[in-house]
Amino acid sequence: MLDKLKEIEKAASLEINDANSMPELEAIRVKFLGKKGHLTSILRGLGSLTAEERPIAGAAANETRQKTENLIEIKSKQLWETLLNVKLKTEKLDITLPGIHKEIGHLHPLRSAENKMVEIFVRMGFDVVEGPEVESTHNNFDALNSPADHPSRDMTDTFYISEGVVLRTQTSPVQIRAMQKRKPPIRIISPGRVYRCDAPDGTHSPVFHQLEGLVIDRHITLGDLKGTLDLFAQSMFGEGTKTRLRPHNFPFTEPSVEVDFSCFACGGKGCRLCKSEGWIEMLGAGMVHPNVLAGCGIDPDIYSGFAFGMGIDRVAMLKYNIRDLRLIFENDVRLIGQF
Repeated sequence: MLDKLKEIEKAASLEINDANSMPELEAIRVKFLGKKGHLTSILRGLGSLTAEERPIAGAAANETRQKTENLIEIKSKQLWETLLNVKLKTEKLDITLPGIHKEIGHLHPLRSAENKMVEIFVRMGFDVVEGPEVESTHNNFDALNSPADHPSRDMTDTFYISEGVVLRTQTSPVQIRAMQKRKPPIRIISPGRVYRCDAPDGTHSPVFHQLEGLVIDRHITLGDLKGTLDLFAQSMFGEGTKTRLRPHNFPFTEPSVEVDFSCFACGGKGCRLCKSEGWIEMLGAGMVHPNVLAGCGIDPDIYSGFAFGMGIDRVAMLKYNIRDLRLIFENDVRLIGQF
């Protein structure tokens, strides 16, 4: 057995020295040291030896294994160094070649505008709340004091999922849900997608985005509404921006107003953007109608409040000088990359 071990050690040494690659070296390791290797076969025969021969043969076998493993480790390092040197000589990097240009992602202008709007109102102390886009006609119309014969309820204006269920036409139903769950004081905004039966063109889309705000507390007045919108206008479009309130009519507010911002392009002097009027129509607002408050369980004799709603798409178009609403929804990277 000792003679066989010496033969295995000699044969392994010769083959290891002649190995020219890592796969070849691994095959040699398996051949001599693997589970079915030559050395393993010798070790299985230890049981047939006498008690005196067994320790001597075992020690010799371990010594053969150790020497073979050391030779494989040394040869492995040599092969890796040789391979590395070959790579260093043959693989070259020309640092004068132009780099590979990678396109960097951009926030969509609509998302940038919405983030800025939300940030402004959050700084004023408003909470951001959300609601479902599929709504009941009660929350979308009835609770907002819209009469049964109001034109907005027609199928030509509203997407009906089924009788009594619609795709919300405004984010105002979120205000109804908030007033039903919360007790005054309430100060919230609700940005989100809304749907109306409009044919797509440069200023209309069946899907667009709104941000609505609601404040309910004791002694809230129209002056509080104007002060809030003044601060928003100046924060969004510049310190010199002014607001103008014009009488209007909405079922869910009384009194109701249309709100104009002074043109931030010309400072109110008149230009193409404002059609030489000096003012740009921006949003609708007003004092929350007593019927809306009472319907949500809030006593209109104790509490009052204001609400406003504006199109996020319109703000984005004006802020970033986008001429066609359809460009916002087409997601052309040539447009988005400008922002």
